[in-house]
Amino acid sequence: METESEPYVRLATLRRLHQVMADMNTARSLADTLQTVADGVVAGLGYELACVNLVCPDGDLVVAAFSGNPAAEALITGRVGSRTSWERRLVMGEQWGDLVFISHADGWVLDDDDVPQWYTDGPAPRFEDEWHPSDRLFAPMYAPGSPPGGSGELLGVLSVDRPRNGRRPGAWGREALQVYAFQAAIAISNARLRANMQRALVRLEREQQALRASEESFRQAFEYAPSGMAIAEMGGDQHGRVLRTNDALCRLLGRPASAMRRYSFSDLVHPEDVGTLLRTSAEGGRAELRLTRRDGSYVWVSLRNSVVADAADGPRFLLTHVEDIEDRKRRELHLAHRASHDSLTGLPNSAELRARLSSRLCHRPQSAAAEALGTLDAAYGHPAFDAGDHGFDFAAGQGAHDARGAFDGYDAYDYDHHVHTVAPEGDRDDGAKGLAVLFCDLDGFKSINDRFGHNAGDAVLIEVARRLSNGVRDGDTVARLGGDEFVILADGLGRADAEDLAVRLRNEIIQPIRAEGRAVRVGASFGIGWAHCGMTADEVLKSADERMYVEKRSRPKQHRRAG
Repeated sequence: METESEPYVRLATLRRLHQVMADMNTARSLADTLQTVADGVVAGLGYELACVNLVCPDGDLVVAAFSGNPAAEALITGRVGSRTSWERRLVMGEQWGDLVFISHADGWVLDDDDVPQWYTDGPAPRFEDEWHPSDRLFAPMYAPGSPPGGSGELLGVLSVDRPRNGRRPGAWGREALQVYAFQAAIAISNARLRANMQRALVRLEREQQALRASEESFRQAFEYAPSGMAIAEMGGDQHGRVLRTNDALCRLLGRPASAMRRYSFSDLVHPEDVGTLLRTSAEGGRAELRLTRRDGSYVWVSLRNSVVADAADGPRFLLTHVEDIEDRKRRELHLAHRASHDSLTGLPNSAELRARLSSRLCHRPQSAAAEALGTLDAAYGHPAFDAGDHGFDFAAGQGAHDARGAFDGYDAYDYDHHVHTVAPEGDRDDGAKGLAVLFCDLDGFKSINDRFGHNAGDAVLIEVARRLSNGVRDGDTVARLGGDEFVILADGLGRADAEDLAVRLRNEIIQPIRAEGRAVRVGASFGIGWAHCGMTADEVLKSADERMYVEKRSRPKQHRRAG
């Protein structure tokens, strides 16, 4: 009878297998898939109990789904068995193809390991192939694509118990369980893939939302920043070209955003600040420079660059923050001007005069340079020195280096970039040009202060300063040394030129001056000194001062008075 009904049994089993496998592949989540696998064993393969043990990321196996007994399900679901204990089970017992059967006679040694298990009661088997309550049957599930023989990646293990017919599965039952385990592994892999894809999509959506939020935050911070901001290209032929600007920068420069995109920052910067801009663009960081407005005027700004880089492609563009510092710069310049200029006349003060004079002088005496040059000419046979301007024309070679001893302690390299200041020699105009220092002392100024008051005296000093400034060339310096003393620095003059300048300035000064509603006169005594390297600024001024007093004493007293 069993033989005659077996084809019918096999066809019914195939129908059930088809249905449960279809259910496995239509489950919506990994958890649903695992439970469907366990339920399919009970519904389609004729076992009363089924358990799905799933491999965890750490390698151990957790009871992920159970079917057939709610009490046992509540007892062991979620419990974990070690990978070592499971591997021990899968290598002992009988190998039924990919299945592992451990009979009750051998399985007693597993009762105390850490694999979650349940216990069923029942009578002892009466026949050889009858199922014993302590028998164990496992169906390992390997990742799709694994080679036969169980050498692939283990996804989990199906544990089944208590066949409904009470017998150990025959060839057909074993084959059906193996096929089911294989299909279950595919369904679990697909469910995991879908779960990973869903998690990736959720993560991607969150990242995109965060990116959109970040971009919107940056856009608002960029567009509505109270100070100027710009994005410029970095590298290539278009380096520094403006890609985008905010309203604050457009207002600062008086240019619309559409016009700004036609420029690079090098087009907008003051010519003297181009080098500063290029260094800042290449290195990031900050700089203070001047940008041109639409009306042609310049505004001082603090420019700070941040290099925005791509992890793969390197630097992408420059994010430039432009802050208006015109008021601060104006205050700084005003303070610097006050520190270096006389508050009454606006002329450079004594400290500024000495600084300008010292910048033209070095510590080498005029005679030492001439003597050293003669030694060099004798040694090297060519004129490397011109007595008119103390210029050196050494190549950066060994000859000039070895000749340094000829300078009696003065290193030629200290003066490679210094144009030495010399003075005409003797009292006769020999055509030599030098830096003339004219020391001017007003005659009769004290009597004006005493007779008409300090306000009148201040008016006289202001007017004298104006006349002196108008009487010299651009590039010459007129400074107020203090009191009624003034100093003029005029470069490139011979003796006759300096004397003519002193006469012209004296003639300007002695003209009547309106002070406090009345006309007054002052005289002026000039002493002409000459600055040359080897002197200090104080020595130069002292020399001119002494000559001024010699000149003052040489004129009759009545010619020195005015008022």
